[in-house]
Amino acid sequence: MAPAEPWTIGKLLTWTGDYLRQHGSESPQLEAQLLLAHARHCRRIDLFTAYGEVASESVRSTFRELVRQRAQGTPVAYLTGQREFYSLEFRVTPDVLIPRPESEFLVLTLIDLARTGVLPTPAPTIADVGTGSGILAVCAARHVPDCRVWATDVSAGAVAVARYNCARHGVLDRVELVEGDLLTAVPPEVRFDAVLSNPPYVSEPEYAALSRDVRDHEPRLALVAGPTGTEVIARLVPAAAERLQPGGWLLCEVSPMIASAVHAIVADDGRFTELRTIPDLAGHARLVQAMRRP
Repeated sequence: MAPAEPWTIGKLLTWTGDYLRQHGSESPQLEAQLLLAHARHCRRIDLFTAYGEVASESVRSTFRELVRQRAQGTPVAYLTGQREFYSLEFRVTPDVLIPRPESEFLVLTLIDLARTGVLPTPAPTIADVGTGSGILAVCAARHVPDCRVWATDVSAGAVAVARYNCARHGVLDRVELVEGDLLTAVPPEVRFDAVLSNPPYVSEPEYAALSRDVRDHEPRLALVAGPTGTEVIARLVPAAAERLQPGGWLLCEVSPMIASAVHAIVADDGRFTELRTIPDLAGHARLVQAMRRP
């Protein structure tokens, strides 16, 4: 009987990609690479120069357990504890949502406002409401010169993750992290040049239709706003209007399903102008942007 072929890196990736595809993965090869790189404590790119290398038993054992959990629905980001966002690596845990590429649109819009001199002050004070893993706060601190960021979240676990990520990326000295609902934990005298938020905006019916990976693993508190999906935003808009400087900007991520309703909420407040609903690169309504009236 011929000896069994050894489990090389290439063979592991090929077999696992097929296995994850059979279990419903939409990106089976990528997920296999991320999990194996994590098991080997190496970069994903390093796998491509090690295709013929035989994996050790300890690596195979660790990888096998990761693949088993992924096949049962645990998101890769929670298994590896990492997720890339805006070309940076962030720690993620089940206390926070897994960052999505769509949220990079918020960062790009903020940077554009800062670079074009539209913000009220050249050294702006920025709020990141519902910071989660801290991705928006970190990106703002790194890419908007001389800014100061207040990052808030109602979840103590999320604030802890955000604090780690701020320290990891060297911006903890410019980011104040506070636990509380919306802006209630920020001292009342603080006024903002921009308020950013990726708030909960999923409705109860939408939540019931989400994938198993999301419903079973990501924090419901950070996803679901209520029956319509606009409940948190309806409270955020007046809170932001109270704390924004004249000429300051509200930037709020939304889903296409509630974009028109959010547009109406901001318009009805009466304290904003320059109100726009902006599509993302896929053409879906993704960002509601408005300026606090001077």
